[in-house]
Amino acid sequence: MNIKSNSKIVGLGTYLPHRKLTNYDLEKMVDTSDEWIVRRTGVRERRIAEIEEFSSDLAIKAVENLIERHNVRVDDVDMVIVTTFTPDHFTPTVSALVQGYFGMETAGTMDINSGCTGFVYGLCVADSLITAGHSNKVLVIASEVASKVLDYSDRNTCVLFGDGAVAMLIEKTNEKGSFIASYFTSDGKLAQNVACSNLSDKVNGKELDKKRLFQQEGKLLYEYVVKNIPEGVYNLLNRSNLIFDDIKWFVPHSANLRMIKAIGERLNFPMDKTLISNEFYGNTSSASIPLAIWMAVEEAKIKSGDKMILYGFGAGLTHGGVVIEW
Repeated sequence: MNIKSNSKIVGLGTYLPHRKLTNYDLEKMVDTSDEWIVRRTGVRERRIAEIEEFSSDLAIKAVENLIERHNVRVDDVDMVIVTTFTPDHFTPTVSALVQGYFGMETAGTMDINSGCTGFVYGLCVADSLITAGHSNKVLVIASEVASKVLDYSDRNTCVLFGDGAVAMLIEKTNEKGSFIASYFTSDGKLAQNVACSNLSDKVNGKELDKKRLFQQEGKLLYEYVVKNIPEGVYNLLNRSNLIFDDIKWFVPHSANLRMIKAIGERLNFPMDKTLISNEFYGNTSSASIPLAIWMAVEEAKIKSGDKMILYGFGAGLTHGGVVIEW
């Protein structure tokens, strides 16, 4: 997509569970070490939801934070979009629970599950709804509680992930829109390599080893990402009619630091202009990109007019992103 956008990002809120799980805590749970985790992933600690705290709870608190930070109302929102691979239920959706909690009587709801790519899909859908004239105000929330589906005896996955939620408010504008271009692709033939089973215990005919627990083939995923994501970023950049010199910030999915550095080297894009969130929050799936933006906003790094590439990749296998102007 590369069309004139009629939507603008106007607010950002977040919620992170209070409980911290450090690498030293994990040393007592599995055969690992702080040195190994930091060297391999860049993660030092992550936030973990309470037993009775689910994706809808995190999403609601992120919206409350957005309202408080920006003094905005949400009762007139036209659509609530939640991106998550860890919904509270098969049905109702997390977005419906959020809509009901805030009494958004005229709002439609939808959940998007595209794994770690989910948030950029959500932004693209929100912009499309507004630009097409369907909506004037859309709430996009990434909310993930990966801790509830992790196998904490598997050191290759449990050291990576954390929980968190970020809410972003997008409104119709008669001025210049925030969205410049988008690009998405996927390879479902590799779907079984990043999986979490629910109703079916098979993906592409392959029996999953541990039912209802997240599992991934880390080596294959690393090789796929490093090989394919740079080309995807170039495709996105070409659609935007921009060059890297025009881009102030690159915000990739914060899978792990080694992977992000490898992507940056292939793109010849500096790490000091790359925003990540995994050091103290882990891999928060679809929440990792907006969480990195929130962190940069808190540190006053991002300025009005900054052009940014947001690029997600993960389960599906999916990858893609959007170019925005803050």
